[in-house]
Amino acid sequence: MVLKVKEIMFKPLTIDINKNAKSAGELMRKTRRYSLIATKSGNPVGILTDSDIIKQVVAKNKKPSSVKIGNIMSKPLVTILPSEDILEAARKMKKNRIKRLPVVKGKRIVGIIELSDVARASPEMVDLLEYKIKMRDMATEIVEPVTSGICDSCGDYFDELKNANGKWLCETCREEIESD
Repeated sequence: MVLKVKEIMFKPLTIDINKNAKSAGELMRKTRRYSLIATKSGNPVGILTDSDIIKQVVAKNKKPSSVKIGNIMSKPLVTILPSEDILEAARKMKKNRIKRLPVVKGKRIVGIIELSDVARASPEMVDLLEYKIKMRDMATEIVEPVTSGICDSCGDYFDELKNANGKWLCETCREEIESD
C-alpha cells in the first residue's frame, strides 16, 4: 500500500515576501527548518530555502537585511494535493528538480513534504537510495558510461550522470572539475 502525502506532510512555516533574508535566516535557525513558504497578502507565491539564501545572498556578498524575500525566493510554487500518493510526489520533485513540495488544499497551503520524508516513508524510495549507494561503491566496475540518479557533487537528481574520478556527476559538476 502506497502512503498518501497527507500521512507524511508537516506544517510549513511562512514569511511575507517583504521581509528580508536576515529575518528568514533567523527564523530558519530558530525553528531548525530550512524552507519557508513565501506569502503576499497571506497567499503563497513562492518558497525560500537555505540554498536560496546561500546562493542569492551569501555567495554574492549581499547584506541580508537589505535583500527582500520576494527577490530571492523560488517561483512559481510547485505543489501537490494531500490525497496524492508519495510516489507521485517523488515524480514531481524529480521532474522539477526540487527537494521540497508544498501541499495545497484549494488555495491554502496545508503542509509541506521533503524528499527525505518520501525516502524514509517509502520502501521503494529506500531501495532506490540503496541502489544509488551500491552504484557509487561499484563505480569503477560499472560498464555503463551513463546512468540516472543523484549527482555525487551537487546532490540533485539528473537523468544523465557520468562517472568522473570515481563519482557520478551531472554535466555542470563535471565541467567544474575539468575547469579546475
